[in-house]
Amino acid sequence: MDFQVLDESKIDAKKAPEDGVYIFGLFVEGCRWDERKEALDESAPKVLYTDMKMIHIQPKNKSEIDYGHSYCCPVYKQARRSGTLSTTGHSTNYVLDIYLPMQKKHSHKHWIKRGVALLTMLSD
Repeated sequence: MDFQVLDESKIDAKKAPEDGVYIFGLFVEGCRWDERKEALDESAPKVLYTDMKMIHIQPKNKSEIDYGHSYCCPVYKQARRSGTLSTTGHSTNYVLDIYLPMQKKHSHKHWIKRGVALLTMLSD
């Protein structure tokens, strides 16, 4: 799968994409999405969660995909990272990984240490 973070003002989200699917309504924990830099950035002080921009998921051949300098961000159903292990070896709370662009000054480990993840819903 290939992933692209979209600017909602430039697309018609009510119209289905030619290929793939648009997803929206996710929350990002541990950082924020910087629209100007089009990359992950540090969270604002005392802000735990922010809304994530719309993401276009497209099926592509592996040879056609270049994730570049990106963070392999896990998506969870809820903020609590626990769940029952399924037969696949993954938690039942885990959904998939989405590759998100990050600034050159940061590494994959930088965001792992901050516990960055996308969430489908926030805990009450």
